[in-house]
Amino acid sequence: MARMLAFLVLLIPGLMAAGGIKLIRDTIFGKLIGPIPFLGLQFILGIVMLVIGLGFFAGFLLHRDRKNGKVQPRFANKKES
Repeated sequence: MARMLAFLVLLIPGLMAAGGIKLIRDTIFGKLIGPIPFLGLQFILGIVMLVIGLGFFAGFLLHRDRKNGKVQPRFANKKES
């Protein structure tokens, strides 16, 4: 059950990043999508969706690898003394 939950947690940002890539691609080819009024806004929205989706995914992986001790020393949590 925990693996299914983790899959669902990663599926949503993954789809968000894929949607961002699609918006960027459509902007490059000059195709305006739905309720977005102009291409510049569509491009910026695509970039934002891509960055948020990939950032969440990367943060999740970094957190998991830190917990399992599989990161380089420069990425490990610094313990306060």
